[in-house]
Amino acid sequence: MSLFGRKKYTLVKVKKKDIPAGLWSKCPECEAPTYKKELLDNFNVCPKCNFHLPLIAHRRIDLLIDEGTFREMDAGLISGDPLKFKGPKTYREKLRNDQNQTGLKDAVITGTGKISGRPVVIAVTDSRFIMGSMGSVVGEKITRAVEFATENKLPIVIVSGSGGGARMYEGVFSLMQMAKTCAALAKHHEARLLHISVLTDPTMAGVMASFAGIGDVIIAEPKALIGFTGPRVIEQTIRQKLPEGFQKSEFLLAHGLIDMIVQRKELKKTVDQIIGYAAHQPA
Repeated sequence: MSLFGRKKYTLVKVKKKDIPAGLWSKCPECEAPTYKKELLDNFNVCPKCNFHLPLIAHRRIDLLIDEGTFREMDAGLISGDPLKFKGPKTYREKLRNDQNQTGLKDAVITGTGKISGRPVVIAVTDSRFIMGSMGSVVGEKITRAVEFATENKLPIVIVSGSGGGARMYEGVFSLMQMAKTCAALAKHHEARLLHISVLTDPTMAGVMASFAGIGDVIIAEPKALIGFTGPRVIEQTIRQKLPEGFQKSEFLLAHGLIDMIVQRKELKKTVDQIIGYAAHQPA
């Protein structure tokens, strides 16, 4: 006791518990922090503002394809290095780095599966692998998937999230894939078969100017950036301010470039309805 009859208290310094890193994610749109598990459970859609963040290819397949029905095609294809590209990192180094980080061989996964019991062919690009850009392997795998769909009279769904466009490391070999994929899809169209193109953020450049832009039905996720050249480059070139929301899904829907905007959680249901409707049309 002190002289004044009060108890003495000793201050004890309590060590602050460390919060494990990587548990939270900040939305690039509203900047709200979200628990990562909650975000993953919501298919990477911000629960605060509904912004659709990038989603890896395997998760997109899980979202669209009936469980246990997906069968991958052409899984072993790997890009060559036709130009022997040099730089701070060689092309081969970039490929190895992204292969190790993503577990993918290249920027697209193709295969067969079922959507609500209906057989389909699907191709999904992954923006983690050299920005989802299209090189020889991406073009070849998508072309083979389209040809398989044509031969077997199946609809094809292509989900694009390719901000990198045609892959500069392969030069003209990459640009050739634009014509190759479009030629395969033209034959698919001549066979009166369905091609659904799903555009996600971002879908740009050579990808948008080829297979992504010629779907029979073009669906986009909300607020996805879609176009050929980015808005900053366009503004610098024409020296004019672009309209609000230029190249976003909502702007492009209003101007007729895409057919509909669909929330990620509603995508499977919407694709199933379109396939079902097309299946009942006269040949």
